Amino acid sequence: MIRAVNESRISRFYVAVAIIFGTSTLIISACQTTPPADPPTLIERGEQIFLNETFAGNGRTCGSCHRPTDNFGLTAAFVATLPEDDPLFVAETNPDLATNFENPILMRELALILENQDGFGDLENNFNMRGIPHTLALNTSIDSRDGARTGWSGDGAPGDGSLRSFATGAVIQHFTKSTKRIAGVDFRLPTDDELDALEAFQLSLGRQEDLELPLPLQGIVAARGQEIFMDNTLGKCNVCHFNAGANGNPAILGPNAGNLNFDTGVENLPDQPADLTGELVPPDDGFGSPGNGEFNTPPLVEAADTGPFFHNNSVETIEGSVAFYNGDTFTNSPAGQLLINATGSAINLDATQVVAVAAFLRVINALENIRSNIDLLDRAMRAMDTSNGPTDSLFDRALHDTDDASQVLTGGGLHPEAAARLEAAANFIRQAKSTTDLELRARYVSDAISEQRAARNNLSSPKPVEGVHVGDTDE
Repeated sequence: MIRAVNESRISRFYVAVAIIFGTSTLIISACQTTPPADPPTLIERGEQIFLNETFAGNGRTCGSCHRPTDNFGLTAAFVATLPEDDPLFVAETNPDLATNFENPILMRELALILENQDGFGDLENNFNMRGIPHTLALNTSIDSRDGARTGWSGDGAPGDGSLRSFATGAVIQHFTKSTKRIAGVDFRLPTDDELDALEAFQLSLGRQEDLELPLPLQGIVAARGQEIFMDNTLGKCNVCHFNAGANGNPAILGPNAGNLNFDTGVENLPDQPADLTGELVPPDDGFGSPGNGEFNTPPLVEAADTGPFFHNNSVETIEGSVAFYNGDTFTNSPAGQLLINATGSAINLDATQVVAVAAFLRVINALENIRSNIDLLDRAMRAMDTSNGPTDSLFDRALHDTDDASQVLTGGGLHPEAAARLEAAANFIRQAKSTTDLELRARYVSDAISEQRAARNNLSSPKPVEGVHVGDTDE
């Protein structure tokens, strides 16, 4: 950073001298003080493809649905902010996609996207309406004993089900110019090099390792929620979401359980928002073709700010999603019966216990946002130091995640001091983005990071204890 500030001062000096003497050679010398940008890495190339490549299709990119400033997912609130010519709405502007490609009502009201997991043979009747899963922490959440589990039901990719195949399936499903879906006409398929880059980028997003519970949480409600979460006779959450991730507990579900598919009965919930609209919403049969009613396990660390929940956006709040596992729908499902057989009883939490578990999930989500924010701000500083690319997108993501963390806490009535610290950090990020003075920008970024760390220390013990992973500790 110091080098970048000094170079900025040198550049301004030479420009001033050039103006005084009317020469151009010194201006050229000033330009040469900025080192050339390094060539993009595989991950950086994957990011460029993810956000910008349309694959000769209808104008959509991977980022059309997996928005960096919406947790690499998409919510109805975010959809409402988009201009009418956004490629997301291509079904409303392209006559060849006007029928059987999307349902604009469900997309705009509930952020549901039309999927054809069971093939394209009967577009009018054989389809599913699903929310858009975030692509965070994929490196920790898609492996299973039976291969990769991508998408809501674990079969979101054609062929071998891998993340590389997922990208190919997404182009065929969502990027096409018409519902005929003819490769070379309606789109082009990704090359092997592009698939490699896309895979590298997606695997780089979010956490690269699972938590190690229990964490030394400061709040009494969240700490109690963590106890309930981990108690295999009470909350039992840790059975399927080991360490609040997406993998099964190896002590209960077997070694190397990985990401597992379950029929939780969620598809049978009454009064689902999509059904209440009166739009055609066929039952979603889950994994396989035809499906077996199973859906794969999502990670919970990222859950609180990535709702609505479940594959069809049927529950809006984190408290509601926890409460689902108390109900008859889950208890009577195959997954509910499996849990009873494994632990001896059904889940039966009172309202205060539901809120406590949700508080735990809110706090670990805020902690992950803080970890991510500090990393993004550090990357922005390095980018400024080396002149190796724009920083605005990094500031935008950090600002979004900081606001998310604050809202997640205030939404549960948790840690007002931490929420205030996060709001202060957000203001510093806005100021850093708005100034062109590198020295001032560096000061704002430093202040933002300090506020993030103070917020983190309000949520969890600043000193890691043996066997406990609490993330960034570089103070």
